[in-house]
Amino acid sequence: MSSLDQLKKHTVVVADTGDIDAIAKHKPHDATTNPSLLYKAAQMPQYQSLLDEAIAYGQSKSNSEEGLIDAIIDKLSVTFGCRILELIPGRVSTEVDARLSFDTEGTVRKAHELIELYKEAGISKDRILIKIASTWEGIRAAEQLEKEGIHCNLTLLFGFGQAIACAEAGV
Repeated sequence: MSSLDQLKKHTVVVADTGDIDAIAKHKPHDATTNPSLLYKAAQMPQYQSLLDEAIAYGQSKSNSEEGLIDAIIDKLSVTFGCRILELIPGRVSTEVDARLSFDTEGTVRKAHELIELYKEAGISKDRILIKIASTWEGIRAAEQLEKEGIHCNLTLLFGFGQAIACAEAGV
């Protein structure tokens, strides 16, 4: 029995990667991604079709450069998330743009957009965690989203004060 199999007996294994092949090989319960991991994975030839799909989607949604990039990144994140969900029994975390870390309303809006993209792909919000920076504003956004039934995963948590604020917010 491998060390990974032994570990799976005692805890839930969560993959922190955008590499779909690695997820298929190691079979974690849940997975989390972030833009830098997806950027790395999107450069791999086996994922070119996912990148092409995201670019086509972005071009159909926006005429501005910033809007185009945002639409491509969101679609790429959700497309990778959907592929990952085909391989795992649990949930996938999809990260909100870090530029929104100090914008409660922007974070909530982006979370809704991501959930809607998953819904369009036939994925229930129950299989998604919205990954949000654990800034004060991010914690407030997560608190609101949790009340709406959208589950969150807070990241960049570096101190006990942040942990207390998350617990008090129910996230």
